[in-house]
Amino acid sequence: MRDRQNPVRRQSLTGTRIRERRLALAMRQSDLAQAVDISASYLNLIEHNKRKIGGKLVLDLARALKVEPSRLTEGMDATLSDMLQAAARDTVRSFGPPAETDRIDELAGRFPGWTGLIGEQQKRIAALEAAVEGLQDRLSHDPVLAESMHEVLSTVAAIRSTSDILVREPDLDAQWRGRFHRNLHEEAERLSASATALLAHFEGQGARAETLSTPQEQVEAVFELAGHHFPEIEAGGAAAIPEVLGRMVTLADDDARDLAARHLARYAADAARLPLGEVLAAAAEVDFDPQALLPLAGGDAALLLRRLAALPQGGAQAVPGFGLATCDASGALIFRRRINAFSIPRYGSGCPLWPLYRALGRPMVPDSAVLDLPDGSRFRAWAVCQPIGPAGFGAEPVMEATMLLRALPDDAPASPGAVPVGPGCALCPREACAARRAGGRFG
Repeated sequence: MRDRQNPVRRQSLTGTRIRERRLALAMRQSDLAQAVDISASYLNLIEHNKRKIGGKLVLDLARALKVEPSRLTEGMDATLSDMLQAAARDTVRSFGPPAETDRIDELAGRFPGWTGLIGEQQKRIAALEAAVEGLQDRLSHDPVLAESMHEVLSTVAAIRSTSDILVREPDLDAQWRGRFHRNLHEEAERLSASATALLAHFEGQGARAETLSTPQEQVEAVFELAGHHFPEIEAGGAAAIPEVLGRMVTLADDDARDLAARHLARYAADAARLPLGEVLAAAAEVDFDPQALLPLAGGDAALLLRRLAALPQGGAQAVPGFGLATCDASGALIFRRRINAFSIPRYGSGCPLWPLYRALGRPMVPDSAVLDLPDGSRFRAWAVCQPIGPAGFGAEPVMEATMLLRALPDDAPASPGAVPVGPGCALCPREACAARRAGGRFG
């Protein structure tokens, strides 16, 4: 007997088939997600039938799972009768009698051409709706797109602010006016590069294009390439910095090299205070829990968080993937280590509910929280705000906040006190959030 289930119901089983095939191959969710160039959290939503997929992504998944696409999407190519039923059910009509669904067979027999045309139109409508939903999901949950959107929106805001000053201050000093003109040019160049990278990602032109325009971006790129771990500095201390810096050939200017040297100097100082062997052995015994390791760092929480983010991946100790974000007292992000499924923007600020910003209001008080993202993924975060550098009597300390991130597994128990956060107001779908700033994309 032919399967006459609702096509939407059959389509919703695609995620289950993907998960079953992946488990049969003993493949990890993160490995499959990397193979098809999507985030692990997005694949998790697909496997739990919370996201519809089609087109190129189905073909990529089938290729990665070594199976025919029809094995994953069986039932998506509905029969003509099923398509006509769906057309009658899904089309919103403001006038006229309802469609005679009990006479579909008669329609097909008398007018096969028109029936086929209606069926093809229904398939086209379904494909377009799936494409629109897919784009909406990507905008809301894809960390790469979220980051690119942050760059574009932040650059537009900078251009608008600079232009406003030039228009409202006609008597501006010539030297200052020249600086503002130069800023406008630089921000326009950055906007063009960011928009080009965003377009390339939408069009699926291979791996994400990186346009490294600022010293901070260049330094983050070389640190990311090294896995944020430098064995030469771990072994030789600050004396090894020139050797490490000499290999960073992608640093395009003196500003980038100076910034890299400062970050490497901090890395060397951290390694001297908390040696790799000591922290790695102790961390493995307590499942890399910062709370349990705090005494090891002499109570210096920021030092501990930075050292955990710099541990080498892939060793016998099974170091988990950590993300790191550092901001100054103004809330501007000055350094980051990216982590899958959690967008940490390059420009501007992230979500005001992140512990990173909460720590700024409570200096020297370590904080911890479970963060719930709109796509269902969860992270444990640890944060602290501390002064950097020595401060003399009567001198105002320079404050810096640090946040460490670790993804929680899918089967981790629910946390009653979890904080609902997002990637930042510009992209967050949480419309009722009390911390939402005006001007959010969904606001």
